Amino acid sequence: MGGNPEALAAVRKELEKYAHPLLRFDVRESPGGRIELVIDLRNKPANIHTYYLEVHPRDLAHPQFRWILQRMIFEGLHDYFVEMFEYTPQSLDNPAGPYELER
Repeated sequence: MGGNPEALAAVRKELEKYAHPLLRFDVRESPGGRIELVIDLRNKPANIHTYYLEVHPRDLAHPQFRWILQRMIFEGLHDYFVEMFEYTPQSLDNPAGPYELER
């Protein structure tokens, strides 16, 4: 790939400031050459996906990049954990049955 090693290094350097007992953070260059933040569980079950979040070039160039990255991590964690729900009350395949429409 060889797209932007400086950007990868910059994100990796910021990610070194984060440690979590359940999660692993990394950065990669996607097949399309974009920079992606990678969020993954350290000991994840086979049916749980890895979360990828694009880091836009304008964010990398921003003087407040470290705070933009932190916001991306926190918002990404929210999305990642919500996506892990096997079902919710609104799910049609919920064994307890989906919510009924109130009349």
